[in-house]
Amino acid sequence: MGQLQDVADQISMKRFANTEFCPRFISDETDFDRIGHKMDGKSIVIVSASSLGMSRQSLAMRTFMIARAAKENGAAEVILVEPDLFYSAQDRGPRPELGDPNSDRDRKDLKKFDGQPFTAKLYAELLKLSGVDAVLTVHNHSKTVRKMFTEVFNGRYHDLIPYEIYVDYFLNSNIVNYGPEGEGLALCAPDKGAREFVKEMFAKLGLPKAKFVLLDKERTGEREVQIKLHAESETTFEDIHGHDIILFDDMVRTGSTVVKSCQFLKQIQPGKTVFAVSHFYASEEGRVKMANTAIDEILTLNTIPTILNRDVQGRLRKKLVVLKIEKWLAINLCRILNLEEPEGEDDSLYQIDMSSKNARWKRKIWLSEQLRTLHKPS
Repeated sequence: MGQLQDVADQISMKRFANTEFCPRFISDETDFDRIGHKMDGKSIVIVSASSLGMSRQSLAMRTFMIARAAKENGAAEVILVEPDLFYSAQDRGPRPELGDPNSDRDRKDLKKFDGQPFTAKLYAELLKLSGVDAVLTVHNHSKTVRKMFTEVFNGRYHDLIPYEIYVDYFLNSNIVNYGPEGEGLALCAPDKGAREFVKEMFAKLGLPKAKFVLLDKERTGEREVQIKLHAESETTFEDIHGHDIILFDDMVRTGSTVVKSCQFLKQIQPGKTVFAVSHFYASEEGRVKMANTAIDEILTLNTIPTILNRDVQGRLRKKLVVLKIEKWLAINLCRILNLEEPEGEDDSLYQIDMSSKNARWKRKIWLSEQLRTLHKPS
């Protein structure tokens, strides 16, 4: 974004002896004329993401207090950039009106939330109360959250969908193989909730001979699902035999659904199965499950930055690729704030991060060495 000062020179993250957090925007200690007006007219951008060292509850509380400090010291507006929007999974309550009123919720669905709060709405209202004026996030999975945040923030809720990032990577990498018009490639939506996103991906890829398949899942327990071909799928299994398959989803926690889906797809003997996901919660359970050979490669964004840690990746580092999206976020934020977009020699929207254990990384290094050998002067 072009900010030259370090964050630590802008704000002090104080904590009292009793552990209470007290942020303070740093001011000139000799200035007694502008007390309480340090931030007059400024747009304050708070960037919040999950951390290995702090809980999401602690991070959320910090956001509330930093936003309030900004507003009480004159800030014109406060924008929260939270790529993986906290509490989005808690998007319903135990009564029909506590959630999307347009959805048809049966008693079984209501019972799942019996005794719980509608936390996603509480979070939105607390952000607004603390002084946040706008929220920017990435690929939020919940229609309820999108609708409710848009209402709470009077339209200033920006859900960025990373189509252009995925399109660029799939068209310009060797993660999957296909013909000039998409022959031999199939895109897969694991359920109806992902269909809209995957259909848009299909259109933006511009590969007319690629295939699209829709699966259906039925939860038989908290971590158990049954997979089958959806009745409304435009493509049958016979149509995608031998194809490289990309299965898309917005988020993964335990990995149960994606592993079951890829195991199901392996029945048609595909060329390769790739799982592309925007938000990767690298739980120990998820790492164990997704190490399954049914998934050949995993592509994710760094909306949850801890996924960049090799220890967090665990054994998955052999087949995991992370696309770092800070520049893409900065460009979109500049557009929202009507600022000039950041300049740089590299015009790519993202950076690629993968372990040296990844087979494609090793292949890239090997090819580079071969090219150097071929061009070495005799």
